[in-house]
Amino acid sequence: MLSNYLRLYNTVKFLKFEQIAYRLYYFSRNRIRTALGENYKFSKSAKVQTLKLQKSIHIRDVYLGKKKFEFLNLNKKFDSAIDWNFDKHGKLWTYNLTYFDYLSQSRDKDELLELIYSFIESIPNMKDGLEPFPISLRGMNWIKFLSYNHIRNQKIDDSLYAQYHILLDNLEYHLLGNHLLENAFSLLFGAYYFEDETFYLKSKKILNKELNIQILRDGAHFELTPMYHQIMLFRLLDCINLLKNNRWQNDDLLDFLIEKSELMLGWLEHISYENGDIPLLNDSTNGIAPHSLDLYAYAKRLNLTSRKILLSESGYRKIKKNSYEMILDVGEIGAKFIPGHAHADTLNFELRVKGRPFIVDVGLSTYETSQRRVLERSTKSHNTVECLGMNQSDVWGGFRVANRASIVKLDEKENYISAIHNGYKKLGCLHTRTWKFYNNRIIIEDNLSRRIKSISRLHFHPSVTKEDIYKYLLFDVENSSIKQYHYSPEFNTHLDAFVLEIEFEKEVNIEILI
Repeated sequence: MLSNYLRLYNTVKFLKFEQIAYRLYYFSRNRIRTALGENYKFSKSAKVQTLKLQKSIHIRDVYLGKKKFEFLNLNKKFDSAIDWNFDKHGKLWTYNLTYFDYLSQSRDKDELLELIYSFIESIPNMKDGLEPFPISLRGMNWIKFLSYNHIRNQKIDDSLYAQYHILLDNLEYHLLGNHLLENAFSLLFGAYYFEDETFYLKSKKILNKELNIQILRDGAHFELTPMYHQIMLFRLLDCINLLKNNRWQNDDLLDFLIEKSELMLGWLEHISYENGDIPLLNDSTNGIAPHSLDLYAYAKRLNLTSRKILLSESGYRKIKKNSYEMILDVGEIGAKFIPGHAHADTLNFELRVKGRPFIVDVGLSTYETSQRRVLERSTKSHNTVECLGMNQSDVWGGFRVANRASIVKLDEKENYISAIHNGYKKLGCLHTRTWKFYNNRIIIEDNLSRRIKSISRLHFHPSVTKEDIYKYLLFDVENSSIKQYHYSPEFNTHLDAFVLEIEFEKEVNIEILI
């Protein structure tokens, strides 16, 4: 029991006062409103402006027609009315149902309008769909759909205006991070669509503050998850599209958003592989965010150019030779006060050889609090060293991190990176990893400051065979084993693949032949 309280303290101590204060405020306010029988209005008289927008990005088709949807590789067909509270596939699936990203699909607009009407009729009994995060995404998607198709519909507009007032009353200051940014991006769309000065001023205030905090000096989004970086950049590009093509306000916000987007483009170009794929670091997976190549093309349509940056503050590094690309993590848990998408993966790395995945991150298959979620965030599921079966950072509860590893020394030279972390300080142990890079080989040296039972793991892509492992790696065969694990390149996807485990107590060397 005491250990649980200690873990909770070591988690909460990193939070900002603002997060704690708003949690208490929203909890108390909602209790009082419920006792008084106060409810939100679900329709509010609105006047709108049809917006001009350039072509944006559609990610994937998730509405299959005839009330059938597929999100996170799980599908559901509603035989009668759509149940907008459907939760049998988990909360994230329900969220996706209510985001309305599928309005960008090439379908008959009347068919898509029927989905909006169905949602509006269900609002009085809505659960997850009226939370601020889905309102934010839905608001942008409805506005883009209505504007692209030149639709003026008072019932939809009045409903949407009421939803935006619910959002304004429940901004996610208790979470901060990408959630609050999504709120602000959406409020900007709402401000222009309804020509609402209150929405605009609140959005601008949040964007000016949060983008300066959340976009690091090297251009990374501070939650250090490449997938979320893509999503935040996508939102920025949509907002630039909005402001460039609609001159309702005329101030410095557009220039500010362009500056941040070009910085983020620079980071994305550095961290993405040559074909535009991202490393699946932290809570990254495929099929959710726009692909990097699509983001580059969208930025080009908006006449944006990427900034030249050096990977630094994000803690990620990329080594590129003629025949391979490696992306490695020598940074801190991010972000300090909102580490929900962080994993216990210090000194982790991915490797592509001749454009093909070779050593990979295990990936992400679920956000549901479960044993699989615990496993995917653990040190055991990353290409680094695990001591005595412990996690380097205390990841727990689905989206929590208590004590976390820190880099205590970093040495970088040409073709050489060495880093030390203190994630095992409870064991009185420091872990040093050194990478040496050559044109046709990579040497990885791990050293512990004391003798302790440890395992170094390398997770291979499903296309890599046991024969490949023995052919292209030199390692201590006597103290090693090759086992199976489940690789998850997308939600709810589990592919059989091999993991190399090398047992050691003080030091171990691995050589990869390219």
